[in-house]
Amino acid sequence: MVNKRIRKTAVVFAAAGCLAAVLSGCQSSRQESEVIHLKMAVADADNSAQADGARAIAEEVEKATGGQIQIEVLAGGTLGGERDTVELAMLGGIDIVTCANSVLTQWIPEMSILDQPYLFTNETQAHGAVDGPVGDLIEREALDKLNLHVIGYMESGFRNVFSKDPIESIEDFHGIKIRTMQNPYHMAAFESFGAIPTAMAASEQFTALQQGTIDACENAVSNCLNNGFYEVTKHITYTNHAFVYILVNMSDHAWNRIPEELRPAFLEAVNRGYQTERDLLKQANEDAAKVMEEEMGVVFHDIDVTELQQAYQVLAEKKGYTFDPEWQAAVDTAIRENP
Repeated sequence: MVNKRIRKTAVVFAAAGCLAAVLSGCQSSRQESEVIHLKMAVADADNSAQADGARAIAEEVEKATGGQIQIEVLAGGTLGGERDTVELAMLGGIDIVTCANSVLTQWIPEMSILDQPYLFTNETQAHGAVDGPVGDLIEREALDKLNLHVIGYMESGFRNVFSKDPIESIEDFHGIKIRTMQNPYHMAAFESFGAIPTAMAASEQFTALQQGTIDACENAVSNCLNNGFYEVTKHITYTNHAFVYILVNMSDHAWNRIPEELRPAFLEAVNRGYQTERDLLKQANEDAAKVMEEEMGVVFHDIDVTELQQAYQVLAEKKGYTFDPEWQAAVDTAIRENP
């Protein structure tokens, strides 16, 4: 489904007759020198759903613009980590970059509302937020503060726990050393469960697990397979403790290279691409679970999520977490409209 912002943009730039001409007779006379070449940096591994989603965006854009806009996807962090590439895009040094939503909170603190554990109870709510009122706020602030156009919302989805020993109840978290992102809300969640959260770079996790520096980590299920964590963490618990978006950010310099009459088609194509990534991620998680359970001896566990949520809420209230009223209202609207 095309989101509200895409439709609004399409209205602003509505020029169906001109666009049809561009995509037919006019295009046939264009020279190769007029093709717009863009580079897209993806921090996630080349075999990840996010990299495949980026390639889907590139394919959709090329098809929708008759080859006039072509995107080269460079995955696996070849151009740098998320923060580094975002900063380069802010300066116009890279055309398009992807990053987790928490990365942008460094410049847009209001976005920290999305870092809350157990904010959404299902994917429909999470999608409704960024495809609707919360996305409007993100795009406004990113353009104003960072000179970036947020043009899409891929995701790594709900995160779960990978551990050396089984975790089936909140008591099993007590004393467990678990790697988290440098995120105060995620760390507070595991603290409330009785675990010992430890922030470290993603690249350090595997070695830390092998050496016993940590006992567990957390991410989307497919990442346990993609990163080989199943070799040292034979247990996965469906905590669904946080939902993470992978934002697609375009530099203002690159955006201004796109002719106005092509922008609606470009945005529609990006939308189709990131919707594809969401489907790919869901399938990747299901496939990874099956492979790890049937072929690699990984055991999957359910847990009382309500108990975990209540434990976090108690600590969150003690810490006095509050969020910008405008952003809170947007999140509340998305949740209310997507029960």
